[in-house]
Amino acid sequence: MMKNWKDPEAKAEAARYDNPIPSRTLILETIKNNQKALSHADLVDIFQLEDQRSIEALSHRLSAMLRDGQLMKEGIHFQLMAEQPIYDATIYINHKGFGSAQIPGQPELLLAERELRLVFQGDRVKVQQTSIDRKGKAWGYIVEVTERRVKQLIGKLEVFEGEYHLQAAAPNAHQPITLEKALIEHAQAKVGDHLRIAIDDYPTRDEFATGHIVQSMADKADTEIIIPQTILEYGLPFEFPEAVLNEAASFKEPNARDRAGREDLRDLALVTIDGEDARDFDDAVYAEKRPGGGYRVVVAIADVSHYVRLGKALDDEAQERGTSVYFPHFVLPMLPEALSNGLCSLNPNVDRLCMVCDLNLSRAGRVTAYRFYPAVMHSKARLTYTQVADYFAGDSQAVPAQTDVRKSLNTLFQLYHVLKGLREQRHAMEFETVETYMTFDELGGISQILPRTRNDAHKLIEECMLLANVAAAEYAIKHDVPMLYRVHQPPEFARIQKVRDFVKLLGLPFPEQPTQADYQAVIEATKDRIDAPSIHAVLLRSMMQAYYGAANEGHFGLAYDAYTHFTSPIRRYPDLLLHRAIKAQLAQKPYPLSGAALEDAGEHYSATERRADEASRSVTSWLKCHYMHQHLGEEFNGVISAVTEFGLFVTLKDLYVDGMIHVSNLGDDFFLYEQRSQSLIGQNHGQCFGLGDEVKIKVAMVSLEERKIDFELLQQISHAGRIIRQRAPRSNSNSNSNSNSNSNRKNSPRSNSKPITPPVAEQVFMTTPSHAEQSDNNTPAKDKKKTKAKAKTSSYTKKPVKKARVKTEDKAKKKNKLKKKKANAKARTE
Repeated sequence: MMKNWKDPEAKAEAARYDNPIPSRTLILETIKNNQKALSHADLVDIFQLEDQRSIEALSHRLSAMLRDGQLMKEGIHFQLMAEQPIYDATIYINHKGFGSAQIPGQPELLLAERELRLVFQGDRVKVQQTSIDRKGKAWGYIVEVTERRVKQLIGKLEVFEGEYHLQAAAPNAHQPITLEKALIEHAQAKVGDHLRIAIDDYPTRDEFATGHIVQSMADKADTEIIIPQTILEYGLPFEFPEAVLNEAASFKEPNARDRAGREDLRDLALVTIDGEDARDFDDAVYAEKRPGGGYRVVVAIADVSHYVRLGKALDDEAQERGTSVYFPHFVLPMLPEALSNGLCSLNPNVDRLCMVCDLNLSRAGRVTAYRFYPAVMHSKARLTYTQVADYFAGDSQAVPAQTDVRKSLNTLFQLYHVLKGLREQRHAMEFETVETYMTFDELGGISQILPRTRNDAHKLIEECMLLANVAAAEYAIKHDVPMLYRVHQPPEFARIQKVRDFVKLLGLPFPEQPTQADYQAVIEATKDRIDAPSIHAVLLRSMMQAYYGAANEGHFGLAYDAYTHFTSPIRRYPDLLLHRAIKAQLAQKPYPLSGAALEDAGEHYSATERRADEASRSVTSWLKCHYMHQHLGEEFNGVISAVTEFGLFVTLKDLYVDGMIHVSNLGDDFFLYEQRSQSLIGQNHGQCFGLGDEVKIKVAMVSLEERKIDFELLQQISHAGRIIRQRAPRSNSNSNSNSNSNSNRKNSPRSNSKPITPPVAEQVFMTTPSHAEQSDNNTPAKDKKKTKAKAKTSSYTKKPVKKARVKTEDKAKKKNKLKKKKANAKARTE
């Protein structure tokens, strides 16, 4: 073939291929010289390729250049990657193995399998966009891995073709770690054993990572492994370096030198009020009535900044951690125990250094003045929420018989009711949701899951902390102090529209640009309903995620123009930063952090907070799945807490565990998903499954790896708060056989009638925050969407959705038709 191009790599191409095509260098030069993006067809014309083999070879080369980050593709056109910006991003991999690069302030970039070979969950990378697929999703290429978060892993020892490797759990299941046979033999490890390994060499796109064994965990129960495994999987710092421990141990009890320049509050009846299992006490409170009316409230917060100094090992470690991580029955602290439970904790009957927000309030609860200052305090009592709530309820023996302590508590309780009224006037949102806590056995498995109630003592402390946080934000604005605000933006338009459609069906108004008052009006109007927690969760899921930012953009949920975090420096680094900034302002010294560095800090601490939350949720989900293994095959009653096009999420009434009923298991009917009412409606019999309906289920399947529980529907008990009359089949396992059911449907006068939709007044709508992401991710663009097996497979289960329509056809025709449907469904699924 006569070539019409001059290729700088012609000799190399000729040596490699019998039928050379343009080299990568020539393709890049050609696109650059044309000064525009070119399609495959354009390049075929430019290079005058005629034979099919060369045309296909060019296509493969372009794909390889796209894969290797030399080109990017938009539609059918290729352009130079050099023209694309490079972003700093964090790797996120879900439990199904799909990965993306999360870029602050930008849409995420999806990552192909070849890209994921390079990285673990949480790694920091530099990425470029390479293409946009037919669905409009952007894909990326990893230019460089800048930070490795995962240093060690726990997984199972496996062998493949004589080669040993550690198989990690999700989200790093895509990264097998190769282990030398000699190491396995030396450790006397067996296939299937759990091992903790350290990574020696990180993976490339062509080579697996390698590692060595740190510890055999073959003698540990699964429930003892899950927390350390998750800590390693999410790259959470878990061991304090020796220099950090030594620095923390070097501090002594406060002396005269430490107290110098501080106000002395040791005679004030300050007390801590926390949960029974709390070990670190950040805050203490005191209140008194002021002469002439009004109140004085003192909120004393542990002065962590006195011990954790910039540039020291202790501070570097705290910055890296960013926050304490709270797992069920285990805490991974931000600070070593010598500080978190010792010198920084406001323990009773000892002197402690603190930062104080001292507020004056009017009789109506309005803040009239405040000031911040460093102080020394001496807590008069360590009280629990239960003790204080019992005291407020009339049990005079619930708290110590100290006159000044009880007088302060009485004043705080009186003030709480005043502040509660102001909260209502401010229209701060108070959602009715069910919180739970767990009790555990000796091996770390769940014994019970119980509902947690928030009493007046919880709410009192919350109001005191809000006073201090708001005052700190106002102080920073007034004095131009650079700090991190706690930002909660108003909901996005698309989320508002979903809520608006939903609220309309409740018969309530909701504007296109709602304020806090509009949200609170819906909360108030529905708070006495039996399904109030789930209705409120529908509103809650429309909220944006709060974050730390250097610019004040207000807090929508709490209805504050400015808000920050001042009250928990033992467990949150942003609070520690704020203490330093206020101290610098008081002393007229330079601020510790400002400008771009402060913005970067906001991104970092928002990321560490999300990482901690995700790790905690992962462990909680796993423990619940492990717990439900004990109940496989058992029957329970539950409430439908979320509805999607592929099925129903159900919360069990006795166990407070969530599971899924796939739409294919709802009975022999054809269901439409209606987004506005969040319900599935059967088209043949009019059976409707909506939020808040009660159902009887059987625990059918539990997957620990996928953190997934599947339920089988036995019976629908109620709809819209009314008991179901069993006129038509209400379950997938009815007393009648399937054949009888089909026969009944064929003879039913309803079988060819129009779809029956229950009136709006009979529909009850619920969902829960734990399902909000799943529902959002699977919500269709239109209000109604048909759930067909051949067009859709569940993202929750692999089973295709059954399309159950019965027509009067002869048996042979029906059999052939069914075979075709199954073949189509299988092909589309694959």
